[in-house]
Parts: sequence; structure tokens; C-alpha cells
Amino acid sequence: MLIGELARRTGVSTRLLRYYEEQGLLQPRRDALGYRSYLDDAPEHVGYIREMLAAGLSTEDIRGLLPCSREHGTWIQSCDKVVDIVESRCSDLDNKIAELERQRELLALKRASIRETLPEEQAAH
Repeated sequence: MLIGELARRTGVSTRLLRYYEEQGLLQPRRDALGYRSYLDDAPEHVGYIREMLAAGLSTEDIRGLLPCSREHGTWIQSCDKVVDIVESRCSDLDNKIAELERQRELLALKRASIRETLPEEQAAH
């Protein structure tokens, strides 16, 4: 299938599909005229890429998962590299969440302090 058809089937712009190609996430074939030609399972691959990006993985992370790819069925199978990447991203998220919680606590304390100094009619808002 050509890039326009893949874009229609996935809802992903041709520009973004070309970006995925530049990042090494999609490997289309080229026909004699230089047109990109994608395999029938390309929409599944694009769906997987979108899912992993939504989960917080970078294109570099996803590219790192490619050595664990399968030909048919589930696109990525379990391998040490997959576990390492996912564990690392989960750890990163845990650290970010902890930092955001710390920041929220500080802001809540400041907010309470500010409200204590406001006249009663303003503090109610």
C-alpha cells in the first residue's frame, strides 16, 4: 500500500509517517518510481508506534524495541531489551510523579499561607 492509503487507514498524516520512517520505526519498500510501499500489516505497526508514544516512550525507545519484533502476530515480543526500556521509563515516571507531588505540597502550603492573610471574603474564593 502507498503512503496515502496508510495515512487514511491509520488516521496519521503522511508527514508523520515520513517522520516515523526517518526515525527508523517504519521501513517501507520503494518501487521502481521511488514510491513508498508498505506491507499489509503496516497499519498495525503504526498503531503500535502510536500506543507506545502515548505511553511515554520516545522514538529512540521504540527503535530500541525493534530487535525484539516478530514477523506475525504481536509486533513486539518479550526480551531483555524490552524489559529494560519499559522498566527505565516506569522508573522515570515514578520520579516525575514524586517530584510533582512534592511541588504540589509546597504550593498547597503557600496557598494556605496566602489565604490566611486575605480578608475573609477573598479567602472564600
